[in-house]
Amino acid sequence: MVLLAEWTALTLETASPVPFGAEILNTRTGEMLMRAHNAVAPEHDPSSHAEVRCIRLACRKLEGFSLAGYTLYTTCEPCPMCMACALWAGLDRVVYGATIADANRFCRQIQIPATEVAARSDMTCVVDGPVEQAACVALFTHPNMQRAFKTWSTKR
Repeated sequence: MVLLAEWTALTLETASPVPFGAEILNTRTGEMLMRAHNAVAPEHDPSSHAEVRCIRLACRKLEGFSLAGYTLYTTCEPCPMCMACALWAGLDRVVYGATIADANRFCRQIQIPATEVAARSDMTCVVDGPVEQAACVALFTHPNMQRAFKTWSTKR
């Protein structure tokens, strides 16, 4: 998780900083399959969350829709859309850093925990977190990210 937070932090020095990053690793070997950042603004797509993008790219790479045997790591607890996507993809596990409540201090969030989305499904996926929460919350509190939040119309 610390490495994912460090990789995501690289965006903080760009014109489009984001605190949301995700990666998918082979559950058994730990080998990385894919990484992605949130790209809602540059792609003009509200579904371009880091988790969804990472899942899409990983499935494309594997040429299939199942990610059974893989674990999704994400710098922030998945929103209901992202958690549902993780379930539909058949991921073994989702591990997150910052919580939805942490993120909500800076931008709007849907207040449904990832564990609740998983519990209301007939699909199996272990949800773990928060893990390395301080490192992931630091992405939200970085001065460049704080400036960027002021330009987002997502917290009123």
